[in-house]
Amino acid sequence: MIAKGLRPPVGLPLSRPVFALTLLASTALASSLAHADGDDVHFRPGHLLLSRAVFVNNAVTITPGVTQLPPNCVSPNCVTATADGTYPTVFNNDGVDGSFGLTAKILLDELRLDGRHLQSLEVPNSAQRGVSQNRDQMVTSFSSKSELALNLSLDHRSVTFMGYLAPIGAIDVSNSNTPDVIDPTNPVPGTYYRLVAEVDENGRFHFTKVNGYSGNNGRAAIFNDRHGAGVFYTAGNAGNGGNPQPAGVITGAGMQIAREADAPLARQADPGGPFPLGSFNITELGQKADKIGKDTNFRGLTVFNNVIYTTKGSGGNGINTVYFIDTTGNAANGSPKACPNGVGLPAPSASLPTTQIFYDGSKLAGQGVTPYNMCVLSGFPTALKSTTSFPFGIWFADANTLYVADEGNGTATFDPTSNSYTAAKAQTSAGLQKWVLDSNAGAWKQVYTLQAGLDLGVPYTVQGYPTGNNAATGKPWSPATDGLRNITGRVNRDGSVSIWAITSTVSGSGDQGADPNKLVMITDKLSAATLPAGERFVTLRTANAGEALRGVSFTPGTGDGREETHDRGSCGRDHRSDDCRDTD
Repeated sequence: MIAKGLRPPVGLPLSRPVFALTLLASTALASSLAHADGDDVHFRPGHLLLSRAVFVNNAVTITPGVTQLPPNCVSPNCVTATADGTYPTVFNNDGVDGSFGLTAKILLDELRLDGRHLQSLEVPNSAQRGVSQNRDQMVTSFSSKSELALNLSLDHRSVTFMGYLAPIGAIDVSNSNTPDVIDPTNPVPGTYYRLVAEVDENGRFHFTKVNGYSGNNGRAAIFNDRHGAGVFYTAGNAGNGGNPQPAGVITGAGMQIAREADAPLARQADPGGPFPLGSFNITELGQKADKIGKDTNFRGLTVFNNVIYTTKGSGGNGINTVYFIDTTGNAANGSPKACPNGVGLPAPSASLPTTQIFYDGSKLAGQGVTPYNMCVLSGFPTALKSTTSFPFGIWFADANTLYVADEGNGTATFDPTSNSYTAAKAQTSAGLQKWVLDSNAGAWKQVYTLQAGLDLGVPYTVQGYPTGNNAATGKPWSPATDGLRNITGRVNRDGSVSIWAITSTVSGSGDQGADPNKLVMITDKLSAATLPAGERFVTLRTANAGEALRGVSFTPGTGDGREETHDRGSCGRDHRSDDCRDTD
């Protein structure tokens, strides 16, 4: 049996409904911001855009010893809550309910490159006045640490990210089923669409329903808006039940493709699908097959030179490394695969896909989505179930230089004598890895890892966040940086690169994804092949209590990752100087 193909993609609609937005007037990142209706939102090119999840107090009532988790659970999948809905102790419920999470607000902050705050935009959600269940809205899961990556569209006209069609305060949504893919073994019985969101330079949102990632979450999306393609490339994970998994869970994992919807959410038909875009299996490397669908537990996502790249850095299956989708190999016409043994480099003739994989449905249970069309990028790790490689965000400075964020091992071993998380502090690969392409060897090589200034394993305090030990874990509430997650960067005219990154954490909290983390920045010499002296990360923002920073990109309308130049009269080209800073 051959699976149905993706419906023909459509281009951008000539006009698109504009929905009510909320402009948040503030001069600092905070969880309690003044609200004002705003129709004149405008993101300036060359600035940063930061996404954050914001916990909503009193959004749900949870009674310890009474409330059953997950909601509407069926025995034997039911547990009883151990903590009420108070932040941050509510996340101690993760100790009994491994799917525990609460849906939360999404805020987008426009920042200058030095981290100074300009304005914030709240993604429509059910906690806002006038946003009924039939209005466009979107939430994230607090504390799903891998969500809310931000990516510029290929034509740089919008920024895309992923979330859920659900109300604020819903429980365990990130492990729910999607409406068209029901896994009867999933302990979380709820159903919610995953959404892809776009925001343009005028702060206008547009949302598209998808059925991918049932049982888990979509992490990142990039919009291919070139030449009317009108499709999203998305990365994520699927499955929260037993083995073998249903067909829709297997086809809904990893890399997906979805066409942009042309109507508000309430008028969108069921999107069908899932529509797999990329597939990998460890048998390509001669390994014995493991749990089908879990080799494609993807997180980071980027497109460079018409090739889609993604990363895997978590989970108990597969290979934590950097992958790419091979669009040149085609058995039907005799075109050779870029990686016949599962490892390779993209072919110069690669082009971006606009349709899903046409897979053999009869082989799903035993082989997954076949034929496999993904490769490990040559030179990157190929070890199974690595305990040292945890890649997340990726950014190409040029065709020969790739920066990879490693989020660290997540091990919260704490030594009160040295007042440090020892496993995090001892890491040598966590942080920002620099890789260069050795064209003679046909492989990428890691030349160094940038860590200075991250203070790996050193606890820090956040105003309003608990100190002392969490009684549920016996370890300190105070988090410490463990590595980096999502990143973006630009090449400067002086031959350096500037890279902005979101930190990961370790702590004694009930769920480390709920920790207040940081936005950091570093400048690196692009041509350096050994670690330059004096390069250090600086902290631009630290999340407040009740917040978690998730993604960073440039604002819609920003150019190609080179230093922006603007005609500003007497300011000349150096828009970074004090005289040329924005005054609003």
